[in-house]
Amino acid sequence: MSRAARLGRRTPVWARDTDARLLRRRFRDLHLGAPQRAVLRRAIARLHRELEAAGIRLQPHVWFSEEWFSPDGVPGIAIPFYLAHPRLERLERRLTRTVEGGNSTSLLRILRHEVGHAVDTAYRLRRRKLWRDTFGPPRAPYPDRYVIDTHSRAYVQHLDGWYAQAHPAEDFAETFAVWLSPRSGWRKRYSGWPAMVKLQVMQTLMESIRERNPIVRSATRIESVAANELTLGEYYRQILARRSQCDFSAIDRRLGRAFGGKPREGRARRADSLLRANRAELARYAVQHSGIDAYSAGQLIDLAIERCRERQLWLKGPASECVHHARAMVLRLTRAGRRGIKVGFAL
Repeated sequence: MSRAARLGRRTPVWARDTDARLLRRRFRDLHLGAPQRAVLRRAIARLHRELEAAGIRLQPHVWFSEEWFSPDGVPGIAIPFYLAHPRLERLERRLTRTVEGGNSTSLLRILRHEVGHAVDTAYRLRRRKLWRDTFGPPRAPYPDRYVIDTHSRAYVQHLDGWYAQAHPAEDFAETFAVWLSPRSGWRKRYSGWPAMVKLQVMQTLMESIRERNPIVRSATRIESVAANELTLGEYYRQILARRSQCDFSAIDRRLGRAFGGKPREGRARRADSLLRANRAELARYAVQHSGIDAYSAGQLIDLAIERCRERQLWLKGPASECVHHARAMVLRLTRAGRRGIKVGFAL
């Protein structure tokens, strides 16, 4: 049998579907088993090496589900189905405009976060007083949406959206991810921040479990897509409805001062295109002139880009004038961020 024929045999039938036909398929019809995609296997293997180097005797099992999560009581990691195959990833990108874990860097970032939850579960760390005194009540209900303070230094900065501020359990997982990452340089980066206390507590907790076997070893696969009767179309309708619940009114008010609708006459450029092309320069400008840190400046600009794209905002005039207006807008936005601008994210 030729190599092309062998490759064809391994290609799922649904990989050749049109988007419309693929959206009519049920999750269980995809027949997704253990991760076979090379980029996933490499990332998982690297995660295992990092855990081993840290003296943590846990190699969490993984399975495909609708989204990223590590369930309570199960020291494993659910990976979103769209990372199982490039065809599913293309569909995800077209419908949601983004792919969480869609490149090797973001994939490892999310895996380190989720393995933080798995380690927490495997060693029952949240039962300890030190955990609760440092991060808060682990059984606190998750809010329908969370608000962020872009000026806060009480949390590490790892995943997008200032995710450590969402819940005490997420604060722990984000802190663990920064602690585990070989190149985070957390001792230098967070020197003088209140978040350093959490990282030092993490160091203490991890030393206490070093070279110890996990207490919880359940290999259950919660909400696996293998038995999911939902169609992909039904799933994406739910996802888009949930994302529409986010509250971006605070950032939208500031964007409205600089950008508007498409002018009927004269030259115009899309605001999101301008911001994206000048993102690095605008972030540096914000840091230099407002005192906000680089992470928060970049996050606010990324939010501005997404809101400009969704609201279809435009700028008039030549490129140099547009950049001048964009700088003024970013400066207002980041200065507001230093005072604690609140942006609501749906969970």
